[in-house]
Amino acid sequence: MKQETGRLDRLFDYLIHVVLLLLVAVTLYPLLYVLFASVSEANQLVSHKGFLWKPLGFSLEAYLNVFRNPGILTGYKNTLFILFFGVILNLTMTSLAAYVLSRKNVMWNKLFIFVIVFTMFFNGGLIPIYLIVKNVGLVNTLWATIIPFAISTFNLIIMRTAFMAVPDSLEESAKMDGANHFTILLRIIIPLSMPVIAVMILYYAVEKWNGWFYAAVFIQDRELFPLQLVLREILIANATDSMSGDASAGERFQVGETIKYATIMIATVPILCVYPFVQKYFVKGVMVGALKG
Repeated sequence: MKQETGRLDRLFDYLIHVVLLLLVAVTLYPLLYVLFASVSEANQLVSHKGFLWKPLGFSLEAYLNVFRNPGILTGYKNTLFILFFGVILNLTMTSLAAYVLSRKNVMWNKLFIFVIVFTMFFNGGLIPIYLIVKNVGLVNTLWATIIPFAISTFNLIIMRTAFMAVPDSLEESAKMDGANHFTILLRIIIPLSMPVIAVMILYYAVEKWNGWFYAAVFIQDRELFPLQLVLREILIANATDSMSGDASAGERFQVGETIKYATIMIATVPILCVYPFVQKYFVKGVMVGALKG
């Protein structure tokens, strides 16, 4: 009976490994396809049908053409501005709110939590948000994509749960030594919650880097377009002519296809490079938010 159970367990393990490998392949192949297409010869790529397992020839012309578009560099600058100041504001506001909500002696704590969680499921919609942003004078500024979204309710709940896991005795000892709330937060709570802080940095950074919708709603000046909005314009509006040089119409179409893939790679790779630096904290940080209620 034990031998049969052992065989079933091994069979189940093999099945799990096969399923995971298939999931990895399904997830990884689109990225490899874009990479191979971006360094392929334009004429060979256009005539190719079916799966793409390797580059068709080799050419970096698409990447050189991408950087001919001044909107790419401007988009990078705007996105880095949003990323830097947005993540700082997000972490500051989320940490302060999570600290207050994680304290057991805060008056009306449960009511505050209920109201905050309520906003995850119900909100006023896009038009009220736009009117508020317009009335405070943030329309057509990069701050319109930063200030109205200073706190994510989901991330706040995760950080609050992590702060609640810090032993109360540490806070009581700090208060006996004369520490105020800011000292407790900065020198005790946050250092002991670095796995969750790293996860929050990753979550907020990816959100800021990939965000384009609210930028499209609030920003009209092309000089303020973030990178993802420039990428959207290239992919949807097929705005690649300015990057194709003096080529003929047919050559522009061919080169335009590789330019689209190169633009996707340029817009994707930088944020992928962030993950290895926080990967060791990622699982631990997520589990802290999942296990404590």
